[in-house]
Amino acid sequence: MNEKKITEIQKEFKETEISELPDFISEYISDGRPGVSKIIGQAQKKMEKLRLEKERIEKLKEFEYKYWPTKEYIGGIDEVGRGPLAGPVVTACVILPKDCDILYINDSKKLSAAKREALYEEIMEKAVSVSIGMASEQRIDEINILQATYEAMRQAISESKVQPDLLLNDAVTIPQVKIEQVPIIKGDAKSISIGAASIIAKVTRDRMMVEYDKIYPEYNFASNKGYGSAEHIEALKKYGPCPIHRRSFIGNFV
Repeated sequence: MNEKKITEIQKEFKETEISELPDFISEYISDGRPGVSKIIGQAQKKMEKLRLEKERIEKLKEFEYKYWPTKEYIGGIDEVGRGPLAGPVVTACVILPKDCDILYINDSKKLSAAKREALYEEIMEKAVSVSIGMASEQRIDEINILQATYEAMRQAISESKVQPDLLLNDAVTIPQVKIEQVPIIKGDAKSISIGAASIIAKVTRDRMMVEYDKIYPEYNFASNKGYGSAEHIEALKKYGPCPIHRRSFIGNFV
């Protein structure tokens, strides 16, 4: 029987699901050709990366494992958009199942836009509940960004499909909420539930800012997402504020 060409084996490797890599490695590990050995090495590295990612995700469930024995529904809470000069602040409450198998969740700022988008879809598909809260730029100007953030968080909690038994929050304790809360500093990098909420909130807000860019193209919101980049500030000085600018944030520029 003729040996497979190395290019054929390389193609097979690329098309092999990660769960099937052990069988792939077993099939070709005795081939002996240097090119095939290189492919086997790549497959082994891919499996090792997966093993390390699974270990990281297990560590990311530390707080969930602590409370899951007595709490059925743990809601992770996070916000995106406290710092921008324009647009709303967006919050999310995410309840993940106890057998959650989603990999690569992390603080949304540590992920590429493409990875956030992919994880957004997976979280939406697999979560027990995903709910969004929002406070407009007008509301931020009325009651200040901190109070507007709390208000948006309460909205996200109230719109959850199931009532959380416990809230894991990124750094804050939300006023006027009767559910037990655990604030975690840098929680979006320490809790899988908060990390999932940070991804949902980030993708939701980014998509909104891309749509606003079509209405107010001079500010390039699709790129800067309303944050105070040099080009955004320059446009603000040139054109003045648009309806979604936070008047309480832009006093130094107009």
